[in-house]
Amino acid sequence: MTVDSQGAAAAAPQDAPGRAAKTPKTQATPPSPSGSKEVLQPPRGRRSLPGGVLPYLLVTPALVSMAALLLYPLIRNLILSFQQVDRKEFITRETVWIGLDNYTKLLGDSDFWTVVVRSAVFTAVNVFLVMAIGTGIGLLLNRLGKKMRLVLSLALMLAWAMPVIAAVTIFQWLFNEQFGVANWVMRTLGFSGYEQHNWFETGLSTLTIITVLLVWQSIPFVALNMYAGLTTIGTELYEAAKMDGANGWRTFWAVVFPNLKPFFMITTFLEIIWIFKAFAQVYAMNAGGPDRASETLPVFAYIEGVGQFHYGLAAAISVLTIVMLLAAMSFYFRLILKQEEQL
Repeated sequence: MTVDSQGAAAAAPQDAPGRAAKTPKTQATPPSPSGSKEVLQPPRGRRSLPGGVLPYLLVTPALVSMAALLLYPLIRNLILSFQQVDRKEFITRETVWIGLDNYTKLLGDSDFWTVVVRSAVFTAVNVFLVMAIGTGIGLLLNRLGKKMRLVLSLALMLAWAMPVIAAVTIFQWLFNEQFGVANWVMRTLGFSGYEQHNWFETGLSTLTIITVLLVWQSIPFVALNMYAGLTTIGTELYEAAKMDGANGWRTFWAVVFPNLKPFFMITTFLEIIWIFKAFAQVYAMNAGGPDRASETLPVFAYIEGVGQFHYGLAAAISVLTIVMLLAAMSFYFRLILKQEEQL
C-alpha cells in the first residue's frame, strides 16, 4: 500500500463521524420495499365500537322500556278483544274465545257510532279553537314588550302546569249550580233563571264546559311554541311585506304561515292525539253524564269495562279507537313525508 493510499485510509475513519451526524438532516428514510404505509394501531386495552352498532346500543334501553310499557299491554289488549271477559269469566278466570263477536257487536251498535261521531266533532272543535287562539296569542307575544311578554308567558306556564284534576275541580266550582261564579255573573248581568242553574244538565252543556277546560289547558303549548317559531323569521321578510303594502292578515299568510308550516302541521297532529284521547277531564267533570250523553271513546271504553264488567268489549273499543286515530293521522303523515321529500 502506498503512502497516499494509507493517508486516505487513515482519513476515512476521521471523516465518517461527521458524515454520519449530518445524515439524518440531509437524507430521507427510504420507503419500505413493499410500498405499504404505516398503520396507526389503537392503544392496547381500548376497543372502539363499529359506527353502525353504537347508535343501536344507545337506543336499546328506550326500545326495551317502550316494549315493556306500551307494546306488551297493546298485544294483551288485542288478545283480550277476541275473548268474552264478563263478570263470570273475570271471577272464574275462564278463557272464552269468541273471535270477532265483540267487534261485530260494536259495529252494529248505534250507541257506539253515536259516541264515535261525538268524539270526532268534539276533537275537531277543540283542535280548531286551540290552534286559532294559541296562534293569536303567539303573535301577540311577538309584538309585546319585554315586561308584558314575561307576564303573559308566566301566566301561560301556570295554566299549563296546573294538574288536571285540580283544574277540573276549579271548573266544577265555577259552574256549580248553587255557589258557582258563572251563575253569579249571569245574575249580575241581569239574566233571569240563573238562581240555581245546572250547567251540567245536558250532554251538550257538559261537553261545552269540558271544551273550555281543554282549550284553556292546551293554548299555552301552542302559543309558546308559536312565539318560539316566530323568532326564527327574519325581520327583512316583514319589511319586504310592508313595502309591498301587505296588511297584517296578508303578512300572516304570505310570510308567517309558509315559514312555520312544519310547526302548524306537527302541532295540529299532537293536539288531535291529545284531545282525542282525553280521559281525565271528561270523566272527572261529570263521569260521562248525564245519562252517558257526554261520553267520548276513551270514557265509553272505561265505563263498558270497569263500570259494566265487559272487559272484552272494552278492549275491542280501545282497539277500534287506535285504528280510527291512525286512519285520521294518515293524512298528516303523508303531508310530513311529502314535505321531507321536498327538502
